[in-house]
Amino acid sequence: MKIFIVQGALIGAIGTLIGVTGGIVLALNIDVVVPFLERVLNVQFLSREVYYITDLPSDLQKSDVVSIALVSLALAFFATLYPSWRAAA
Repeated sequence: MKIFIVQGALIGAIGTLIGVTGGIVLALNIDVVVPFLERVLNVQFLSREVYYITDLPSDLQKSDVVSIALVSLALAFFATLYPSWRAAA
């Protein structure tokens, strides 16, 4: 059972690390990504005629990133318990 828990927790930790890294990179570069997607998809996400804002704001908060990462790790760990118990039985 320990082997399955360790494997599940390791997969969850790697996924969390990839997700946090990708989210931070996206949040820091949103002013570049949105215009690129608008050009590629030929669509305007925040039209001036409809919305009061013309760009997508991004406010990266360390406490938000840490809390989301911790919840993600906890969920990944708890999600491994039942399958690990069943596999070990």
